[in-house]
Amino acid sequence: MAKKEETISLIDTFSEFKELKNIDRTTMVSVLEESFRSVIAKMFGTDENYDVIVNPDKGDFEIWRNREVVADEDLENPNLQISLSEARKIDASYEVGEEVTDEVNFAKFGRRAILNLRQTLASKILELEKDSIYNKYIDKVGTIINAEVYQIWKKEMLLIDDDGNELLLPKAEQIPSDFYRKGETVRAVVLEVDNKNNNPKILVSRTSNEFLRRLFELEVPEIHDGLILIRAIARIPGERAKIAVESYDDRIDPVGACVGVKGSRIHGIVRELRNENIDVINYTANPSLFIQRALSPAKISSIRLNEEEKKAEVFLKPEEVSLAIGKGGLNIKLACMLTGYNIDVYRDIDEEEEEDIYLDEFSDEIDDWVIEALKGIGCATAKSVLALPRETLIEKADLEENTVDEVLAILKAEFEE
Repeated sequence: MAKKEETISLIDTFSEFKELKNIDRTTMVSVLEESFRSVIAKMFGTDENYDVIVNPDKGDFEIWRNREVVADEDLENPNLQISLSEARKIDASYEVGEEVTDEVNFAKFGRRAILNLRQTLASKILELEKDSIYNKYIDKVGTIINAEVYQIWKKEMLLIDDDGNELLLPKAEQIPSDFYRKGETVRAVVLEVDNKNNNPKILVSRTSNEFLRRLFELEVPEIHDGLILIRAIARIPGERAKIAVESYDDRIDPVGACVGVKGSRIHGIVRELRNENIDVINYTANPSLFIQRALSPAKISSIRLNEEEKKAEVFLKPEEVSLAIGKGGLNIKLACMLTGYNIDVYRDIDEEEEEDIYLDEFSDEIDDWVIEALKGIGCATAKSVLALPRETLIEKADLEENTVDEVLAILKAEFEE
C-alpha cells in the first residue's frame, strides 16, 4: 500500500510539470531526465547503464536498467552485472555475455529519494521559468503591453499578463489622473527588466517618453513605416507634451500626418494619456528656429543663443510673454526639455516704455492712499495714468477733481523734465 502511495506521489510530481508555461517541451524533458539521473548516480555511483524515458504529455516516466549477464561466481557489481541464475528467472534463454534490460521501480529507492527528486525538480523548473520570463521580457523593453490589474497597493500596482506573469506599475510611473480597478486592462510600455538574484522584476510605465513614442507608432502608419521620424519628445505626464517630428518624404506633412484629419489620429493618444495636451512641431537642425517652434503658440521677436553653454535669451512682445511661459510655466519648461537649451524669456519693450516710472516712486509727492486708489484701477505706472482720460480717473478711482489734477500735473512735470 505504501509503495502504491509513493508511486502515486511521483505521478503527481510530473502532473505538476506537465502543463508548465514558458518552458518548451525539449527543455522540460531534458530537466526531468537530468534530475532522475542525478538521483540514480548518487545511489549507485553511475547512471551510464540506465535509460530514463519521460512522457510529459501523460505526466509519467519509466526507468530501465541494462546489466551484463555473468556467471554466478563472477558477480562483482550488482548494478552493472546480473548473475546467470537471476537472468534465467526473467528469461530462460539468456546466456553469459548477453545484456539484460529490466524496468526499475523508482518507488523502491525510498521516500527520501522521492522527496529529494521532487525538491530538485521544483527548484530547477522554477529557475527555468524565471529565466524564460526574463528572456521573454528583456527583448520587450520599450514595447507596449496590455495587462490586467490584479492588486492595487499604495506605491504600486501588480499586473498580470496573458501568460500569468507578474508586472509592476510603480506609482511614479502612473499618470497622476490614472485610476484603475481590479480586473481592468492597463496599457503600458515595458520600462526595465531586473534579474537580481535570479528573480525577474518587470517594471512598466505610462509616464515614459517611450510610451508616447510607441503610441504614435501604433496610430500613425507613416511613423511605423519609417517615413516620419520622431526626433525629440518632452512630457509632463497628464498635463502636456511636445513632440518634434521630421519627414523623409517631401510630399508628407509630418505634423498633419501625426494629427490626422480633424485630429482623428492624435485624439486616441490624448484619451489614452488622460487628456494630456500634445503639441506636434516640425523638427529643424537650426537651433534658433527649433526654439521658436518649441515656444509656440508664442511669437518671438528676436533670440540670442549661446551654443557652448546651451543657453537662449528670447525676446518677445509683452502680450506674448504669458503665452511663451504657459499655464504654470509648462510651455517654457517643455520647450527647454525638447530643445536641450536653458531658455530665458525677456520683454521686448520700446525705449519710450522703458522710461516709464512706477507710481511708488512718487510717494514723496503723492499720498499713499491716492497711489493705492490708482493701482486699484490697474494703473501701476505714470504713463498708464496719463494714458487715461481725466474723467475716467475721477470716476473709476473715486478721487476728487483737485486730487486728480494735482497727480496729473506731478506726473506730466516728471516727463517734461
